[in-house]
Amino acid sequence: MRQNDRNGERSRGRKAASERPAGKSAAARLPEDAVLIGEFGRAHGLRGEVRLKSFTQDPFSIAGYEPLFDDRGTPLAIVDLRSAPGGAPDLLIARLRGVATRDEVEALNRRAIYTTREAVRAAADDENDGEDDFFLADLIGLRVETPSGEARGTVVAAPDYGAGTLIEITPAHGGPSVLLPFLKSFFPVVDIAGRRLVVEADEAVFAPEPTRAALPGGEEA
Repeated sequence: MRQNDRNGERSRGRKAASERPAGKSAAARLPEDAVLIGEFGRAHGLRGEVRLKSFTQDPFSIAGYEPLFDDRGTPLAIVDLRSAPGGAPDLLIARLRGVATRDEVEALNRRAIYTTREAVRAAADDENDGEDDFFLADLIGLRVETPSGEARGTVVAAPDYGAGTLIEITPAHGGPSVLLPFLKSFFPVVDIAGRRLVVEADEAVFAPEPTRAALPGGEEA
């Protein structure tokens, strides 16, 4: 997923629809540069439609990426897309080429939708926004440090539970993972080439949980 600021902005996509046919191939493989851009939900109605959650900035732009494929590497082609009745902006109703029966639609439930990094970068170039681009997946494994270079931990995930992207960090000195909003106020510098993410947060956020003091008689506080 493309990220070009610290405010949870998602990928932009082209408007042209993909012409790749949908199909089912057990031999298909997921490309190494696959980028997650959506997920199918349950069937909608009886006319071969399926619910879809788009992870792109403009939800409808998901149909414009080429190639499109599911988590088995099977090619997809979205031929019709509309807003889900009463749903959030990123919830859509889709029809796919070659998918017509309810059984075929139900087989898509919970399947992830991917494109390639090249396709996302091409879409980003079309926008000509002049900003540095990277993918949320590029953040995984970055060392987290203060502006002065003091280690704070390592990025292990970049989840989005609906309110914006979060950065999950394993603290350098142990303890439970830390979740911080992916905002410029917390992360002023993202240095992909240098494999580091600069954080501005209180040191106590990354401190391990204090061990409970032992009391006389073997009890704990």
